[in-house]
Amino acid sequence: MKTDKIIYWIATGMVSLAMVLSAFMYFSGSPDIVNGFKQIGFPGYLIPFLGLAKLLGGIALVIPKFEKVKEWAYAGLAFVFIGAVWSHISTSTPFVAPLVFLAILGVSYWFRLRLTK
Repeated sequence: MKTDKIIYWIATGMVSLAMVLSAFMYFSGSPDIVNGFKQIGFPGYLIPFLGLAKLLGGIALVIPKFEKVKEWAYAGLAFVFIGAVWSHISTSTPFVAPLVFLAILGVSYWFRLRLTK
């Protein structure tokens, strides 16, 4: 049980931290983010929307209460990562990072389920 908790918190912490840091990059108007969206062909108005989704999702994963909100955060972040992988594959841009974080999110969710049983 202790090992499960350690794995859960490491995976959850990695995803949460990545999402919060990513959200700050989205909110700051980072040229890398803006140029990446242009390269993929997405409109710029999606940047603050995805930044907010990432920020709220990353925070929701580490809040100990509000289990329904946490479930929605897992689902939302899964959609974000799946969409990112698909977008990058479609535009022949690197897709490994969102795929890795999708896998880490899956590990977090799997161990969360093990701990709640």
